[in-house]
Amino acid sequence: MSHGVKVRVWGELALFSRPEMKVERCSYDVMTPSAARGILEAIYWHPGMRWEIDKIYVRKPIRFTSVRRNEVKSKVLASNVLTVMNGGEKPLYISSKDEIVQRAAILLREVEYVIEAHFEMTERAAAGDNPGKFKDIIMRRLRKGECYHMPYFGCREFPANFALFDEDEIDTAYPGEVKDLGYMLYDFDYSNPDDIQPMFFRAELENGVLDVRDCEVVR
Repeated sequence: MSHGVKVRVWGELALFSRPEMKVERCSYDVMTPSAARGILEAIYWHPGMRWEIDKIYVRKPIRFTSVRRNEVKSKVLASNVLTVMNGGEKPLYISSKDEIVQRAAILLREVEYVIEAHFEMTERAAAGDNPGKFKDIIMRRLRKGECYHMPYFGCREFPANFALFDEDEIDTAYPGEVKDLGYMLYDFDYSNPDDIQPMFFRAELENGVLDVRDCEVVR
């Protein structure tokens, strides 16, 4: 835990999609651990380290809004790309006129969280890699606002602002309350690239804090 960090993130809209909603998207009540990990990896990622989410602090009340968005109902197949690379002819574009479809989405609005996380070294670390080196890089990037790509809340059209949180006390929107959020997506199991499996956990928001340390994960 000595290699931990606290990051404040905030934005106007967020969409942490529930997988059971097949067509029109509906967000979870709070940010998922996998989305939090994605934000930290956007700020700093290295094969020699792995981010582990500890807690997510909800600093603004959970509020929803509904919007309609233009989406496409198909995607360019990877086989089309290979065909073109081998001299064949296949379309490498999507005609929005034919493929566009309007869908409703239930989003979170005016969100703010503090992500408390730490990192662990992996077997892919080089000889010169060490926790102190990574911690210095991470802190420098957070103070300067640097990132590999703009972090986002679930979808790329919902950017996430971020900053280092260096205060001792963290205020939340739900002090003294306990909320059962039901089963929530925890992350994906990439141990078998040919069979990537989603993992879920029973989420409980206590005093405005989602604690995912040592939570029971089900597949």
